[in-house]
Amino acid sequence: MPGTENFLTAQDEQVIVAAIQQAEKNTSGEIRVHVENHSEKPPLERAQEVFQHLGMQATAARNGVLFYVGIDDHTFAIVGDEGIDRAVEPDFWDCTKDVVIAHFKEGRFAQGLSEGILRAGDRLKTYFPYADDDKNELPDTISRG
Repeated sequence: MPGTENFLTAQDEQVIVAAIQQAEKNTSGEIRVHVENHSEKPPLERAQEVFQHLGMQATAARNGVLFYVGIDDHTFAIVGDEGIDRAVEPDFWDCTKDVVIAHFKEGRFAQGLSEGILRAGDRLKTYFPYADDDKNELPDTISRG
């Protein structure tokens, strides 16, 4: 697999950022995507570490969601903060992960991430609807490790 600079084209990134913005339009939830080449840590542990590093636990409703991709390691994880984790059904993240990975296996990285993001946004909308005084607490851009 290519490095972080080649993993997603500029157009792919625009598609993903648009999916984040669409998903966040109807919810107070915050969604981020982080890609990096390699980590010695297991993907879920590394995703939790990145979640903290990005300050995603600082959202008012504790409803941030991180999509983590380890490019060279062929790893993927989704981490939801405690607010959203308490609200969704126990297998929600696994089912969302399956949707994303099915696309990844076909080399459709942007489509996989976008579908997962929109699925998460739809569920966030159910439990954390958008309020008139809501503000975008975290950037919508893709972060890199």
